[in-house]
Amino acid sequence: MELHDVWFVLIAFLWVGYFFLDGFDFGVGVLTKLLARDRTERRVLINTIGPVWDGNEVWLVTAGGATFAAFPEWYATLFSGFYLPLLLILFCLIVRGVAFEYRHKRDEERWQTNWEHAIFWTSLLPALLWGVAFGNIVRGVKIDGRKEYVGNLFDLLNPYAILGGLVTLTLFTFHGAVFAALKTVGDIRVRARRLALKLGLITAVLAFGFLIWTQVSRGDGKSLIAMIVAVVALVGAVGAIKVGREGWSFALSGVTIAAAVAMLFLTLFPNVMPSSLNEEWNLTVTNASSSPYTLKIMTWCAGIAAPLVMLYQGWTYWVFRKRIGTQHIADVH
Repeated sequence: MELHDVWFVLIAFLWVGYFFLDGFDFGVGVLTKLLARDRTERRVLINTIGPVWDGNEVWLVTAGGATFAAFPEWYATLFSGFYLPLLLILFCLIVRGVAFEYRHKRDEERWQTNWEHAIFWTSLLPALLWGVAFGNIVRGVKIDGRKEYVGNLFDLLNPYAILGGLVTLTLFTFHGAVFAALKTVGDIRVRARRLALKLGLITAVLAFGFLIWTQVSRGDGKSLIAMIVAVVALVGAVGAIKVGREGWSFALSGVTIAAAVAMLFLTLFPNVMPSSLNEEWNLTVTNASSSPYTLKIMTWCAGIAAPLVMLYQGWTYWVFRKRIGTQHIADVH
């Protein structure tokens, strides 16, 4: 296996980690409106992800940096062609971080309500737009012979990509509901289970349609295996939450995300960004990659730094592993 193939796999792994981790905290952000009944319950939900949400976004920064360094042609075409959607995602992530930090700075109801609205919308929009973006990458976009995107914003709003966005939105919200049930106690935990079950059923219908569409249009034997794993894991996650096994349900919803992302990357390889105009203009792991020397240096750096980051993040989750409930929220008055 060549180094550019190795880095394609590593970038896929980084996106799996990002969607697994930031996926559930996007879901919890959406649940601040769907699940929480009052400000105290919204504080409970926000506190479940408070210690970890910023660490989860490290995976996105790393995935973007790895793409820039390992596949500069892919990075340039992707970020120029998808400029407006990615800019909107970046704006949401910035506002979302500010909302988490500023919400509790003042006790006024209007102040906190406005920041809670911001948390909801800046969680919902990225969860939707990431699916739209990856749907277009897999489907193929208008790339010309100069490796430049020549389409427009409306070309990205096609039925396949929109379905992909709905899948990521519902899947992340289901993942977040299971996480909320896993991390809370009392009535909010019971309601999180019930909501997770409903969301799981909706997700299963949408995800099955999207994965079948992907497999029929671009899949092969390897992607079929990944699809089967994703479908079975999602069914298992729904079944586990139905019987109150939140830990198993969370693990299986994570497997669903990992297998689904793996399927998308398997349908891409050896392309990194197919052209819908001419297959000869596809960006591949070969023509979009950096030099072998660059990839070699990157491999050594990643081999040293990545395990340390993963150990530290794992330790963070262990420290903040306990459940919380409304009884743990101090009365602001």
